[in-house]
Amino acid sequence: MKWRSLMWILWPSFLMAGMASAVVFALIDPLDVAIFGYLRPQREVLYAAGFFFFWFICALSSLLSLYIVPQPGDDRNDIGF
Repeated sequence: MKWRSLMWILWPSFLMAGMASAVVFALIDPLDVAIFGYLRPQREVLYAAGFFFFWFICALSSLLSLYIVPQPGDDRNDIGF
């Protein structure tokens, strides 16, 4: 994988993860989240975990989008459009 492809995956997913985290944590207070009913992590831990979760999901989406892009000179995937 080329470095440019890696940046096509990571940079847009970073931006979208930042926006998704902002929206989610504007609606949900991390102090109200209880994991398994009794575990209450600190606010910063949930912010970081949420951001990295969103970053992973968005990076996976970008990776799959880049994976299905036809390569130049690959005529066997051409369906005539």
